[in-house]
Amino acid sequence: MRLNPDVPAELERIINRALEKDRELRYQGAAEMRSELMRLKRDTSSGQVSAASSGTRVAAQDTGSQRVVQQPVPSSVSAPAAASSAAVRVAEAPFTGGKKPWKILVPAAVVLVAATIGGAFYFRSRQTTHRLTEKDTIVLSDFTNTTGDAIFDDTLKTALNVSLRQSPFLNVLSDSEVAKNLKLMTRPAGTKLTPEVARELCQRAGSKAYLAGSIGSLGSQYVLGLKAVNCRSGDTLAEEQVTAASKEKVLDTLGEVATKLRGELGESLATVQKLDVPLEQATTSSLEALQAYSLGLKARNEKGYAAALPYHQRAIQLDPNFAMGYSAVGTDYFSLGELGRASEYFTKAFQLREHASEREKVATAATYYQNVTGELDKAVQTYQEYIESYPRDFRAYGNLGVVYSTQGQYEKAAEVARQAVRLAPDRVGTYDGLANFTIALQRFDEARQSIHEAQARKLDDYILHNALYALAFLGADSAAMAEQQQWFAGKPDYENFGLALASDTEAYAGHVGKARELTKRAVDSAIRADSKETGAIWQANDAVQQAAYGNATEARQSAAEALKLGPASQGVEVESALAFAMAGDTARAESLAQDLGKRYPQDTQMQSLWLPAMQAQLALNKKKPAAALNTLQAASAIELGQINFVANISCLYHVYVRGEAYLAAGQGSAAAAEFQKILDHSGIVWNCWTGALARLGVARANALQAKTFQGQGQGADADAARVRALAAYKDFLALWKDADPNIPILKEAKTEYAKLQ
Repeated sequence: MRLNPDVPAELERIINRALEKDRELRYQGAAEMRSELMRLKRDTSSGQVSAASSGTRVAAQDTGSQRVVQQPVPSSVSAPAAASSAAVRVAEAPFTGGKKPWKILVPAAVVLVAATIGGAFYFRSRQTTHRLTEKDTIVLSDFTNTTGDAIFDDTLKTALNVSLRQSPFLNVLSDSEVAKNLKLMTRPAGTKLTPEVARELCQRAGSKAYLAGSIGSLGSQYVLGLKAVNCRSGDTLAEEQVTAASKEKVLDTLGEVATKLRGELGESLATVQKLDVPLEQATTSSLEALQAYSLGLKARNEKGYAAALPYHQRAIQLDPNFAMGYSAVGTDYFSLGELGRASEYFTKAFQLREHASEREKVATAATYYQNVTGELDKAVQTYQEYIESYPRDFRAYGNLGVVYSTQGQYEKAAEVARQAVRLAPDRVGTYDGLANFTIALQRFDEARQSIHEAQARKLDDYILHNALYALAFLGADSAAMAEQQQWFAGKPDYENFGLALASDTEAYAGHVGKARELTKRAVDSAIRADSKETGAIWQANDAVQQAAYGNATEARQSAAEALKLGPASQGVEVESALAFAMAGDTARAESLAQDLGKRYPQDTQMQSLWLPAMQAQLALNKKKPAAALNTLQAASAIELGQINFVANISCLYHVYVRGEAYLAAGQGSAAAAEFQKILDHSGIVWNCWTGALARLGVARANALQAKTFQGQGQGADADAARVRALAAYKDFLALWKDADPNIPILKEAKTEYAKLQ
């Protein structure tokens, strides 16, 4: 029509429909197209159809964008070339308004459309052979930015990644994999991924294709281009070019073209339609906020979470409705041990989750249930839904494993962790989970194997070293423990974790003075690393420990200091409340327990573990063991679960308190079973003080049994129980052979042992 305004608009409409990219909108069969061409022939013969110049011109309307180039056309294809030549001949044919030219025009149009269809089928067969599979990965290159506006640097690549991550089909090579392969290419981690570098990286990583993006300005408009290229052959798999009407329309336009590309690369129409949130809605309407977010991701990959935090905070300042920004800040704080701060941002992200992609919505909801409300069943269900929609996302498996571990379901946790390792063998977090879950299952050799596999891949983080320290402790390998302490000592952000581990080990052996000094150093180190909440948790740990050892004054002092340092932390509050209860400060313990119950009414661990332990201890303080035992029955379902706010371990406080309640109730056999449960699960308890005092608990329980049997006239049973009690006392006193002599519980144990002898 542009070349010859006398061409009927109806003919152009037919041709455009034949060329329609969406197969649902194209002709569904040759008969349908033939009938429309025949109708056009009839109408033109009768003069009912006017040419474009006198009729209504049909044109596609778009909001903010206009397609410029569709699927690329190889020069060797003859059918499209013939169609193009036919189109030019028809368009340039002279028309005098008479009927005879239409006898030539319409048959020519039939030839034209037939040639177009032939070319389309050829392209479709070519495209099918070039399509990706679910096993293929793709590399995103950096955008070529010729606009002169730095706002598009990094930003568009991040936005494209978000858009493509909505797809359960496409698999974008992770930043960690990119960094690893750049290192193998002897290039710096921050090397700009030009198309040339992206192709080389794609080949080295074993990916199928790389995706090159570009943006240029055209007056007030912006031209965006995306091209998927087979990194082996160099063949173009798909190509799109669009024009955004303004700077404000760039993100949504990029999202539209990314959606089209998903289908062209092999994704089903059903998932494209189901999982496709407009990019501006999935991220932010502010390019400045998205730029800050992108810089944060870059800083996180290169320098860690502390370096990323200022950028992500800047992003939500620029756009207070940026859901992904809040999730990023929450993740930064969570990874730095600031769980209270993290919860605030996870909550805000959950409230804004409708302003996120489909993947981010479900991930945000799962994180919220897991780490904010503590609704473990909901978290499990949501992660399972996440996996159903995105079965190849290793993060969902890894996080589901953590939730299973907080429920005490370590077999399930280990199984999903193995799936995470299979999906992402070069991500250290997958090995962290598997190592810790297998330690909890007492499978120490398997845990060592998973750690060795990670190290063979040059993967490392502080959680792996936590696990290595635990294995060394459980194997009584002091040299290996010292080696891990050396690793922590050289890491300012994680030094406090190493000091806290060392403190617990000293306390386990009854070296209270050394333990308290190490705790003080751990707290100071955490504060220097801007992680006051972590420091407060170490202080609260000390409070519970001192209370258990009989140092009530020190326990109350440490609990008060912990609350002052981390007043908004759930973890600090629960441990401080338990410490107050064990130290006999009933008023403060009851006040904290009531407040926690109101604030966390749906938290599974709070309602099933922490509050029952506090209430049972308060009942014991009032000499009501039956009430204590009744309260603790609710804890049995998840009693072996990992504590949700302390990495990888659980001291099994509630099990310990239940053992104490059975002792107070005169039920020696039941008490022995509870304390033995702690000893049998050293892979969960690690070096927590409960593991040491459980030995004394077993001794006391057997001594109680001996006394009971003696009173019942069962002399043989009494003697056997007395022998077991003596052995258990010897075991405890051997463990504490060089303990600080003034520990109240040690004095009690020595007196009891002497009487039993």
